[in-house]
Amino acid sequence: MAESLELPVIDLSSPDRISTASSIRQACIDYGFFYLINHGVEEQLLQNVFDESRKFFSLPLEEKMKLGRKGNVGFAPIYAENLNSSTSSKGDLKETFHIGPLEGYESHIKNQWPSKELLPSWRFTMEEYYQKVVSVGKRLISLIAMALNLEDDFFEKVGALDKPYAFLRLLHYPGEVGDSDEVVYGASAHSDYGMVTLLATDAVPGLQVCREKHKQPRIWEDVRHIKGAFIINLGDMMERWTNCLFRSTLHRVMPTGKERYSMALFLDPNPDCIVECLKSCCSDSSPPRFPPIRSGDHLRERINAAYSSSS
Repeated sequence: MAESLELPVIDLSSPDRISTASSIRQACIDYGFFYLINHGVEEQLLQNVFDESRKFFSLPLEEKMKLGRKGNVGFAPIYAENLNSSTSSKGDLKETFHIGPLEGYESHIKNQWPSKELLPSWRFTMEEYYQKVVSVGKRLISLIAMALNLEDDFFEKVGALDKPYAFLRLLHYPGEVGDSDEVVYGASAHSDYGMVTLLATDAVPGLQVCREKHKQPRIWEDVRHIKGAFIINLGDMMERWTNCLFRSTLHRVMPTGKERYSMALFLDPNPDCIVECLKSCCSDSSPPRFPPIRSGDHLRERINAAYSSSS
């Protein structure tokens, strides 16, 4: 049984931005994970998104496959993705639905939507939630910039938030664990690929983090649910920007025998944004650990690996 982790709680409504940024800095150094409360996304909207998500995932598989994944948007069935092929050959025990940017990328990202006849409120609900959480993410990013002793609009100035590349991922973990001898993961151990993730979960446990990803054996700790709070974690690009000062923490989802739903909003930079070590995070004694990389190239490489390894 994993121990439960007491993560920091950050209040987005606090008028003291300097103090909030300082708390975020410590959370990002120590954990790479924290809770975000008073973020302004209404509880009723969160409930509506969970309800609509359940309706979609309860459809027959053949109906869901009509919206099968194309260009990183749409439905992916159980075992389609393998976030860590070294621990599981089968793939992850979850099904997902991805919604990409709602504007700015129409030429090459064409979102797929269930028909209004099947799910009349689905698209409206998802678009409203997407826009509100992207807005929360932008407010959070400005505080993360301050936490790095930068101007609060730094990430806007370097082009990261000029048409941000944000994806909403709906997740459904079935209740059954299976009778295979192989350990099955809801989501195998991984770090997120991008900038920052805003996660909403139902009250069913399963999410675990490993704070020391380079140590063996790995120690996993449970992340408990706080009603109405987002669980925030940093991705690999933020770790690259900060030269590993801020953590992109390893995490996984373990099946518990109960059905579980969650929604992750991945707020990632514009694909043309160059991610390179911040001057404040490197020195002669601590040179950059990673070469500069175009955000879109990094994301494409990581996503392709996750889906090709399970096929």
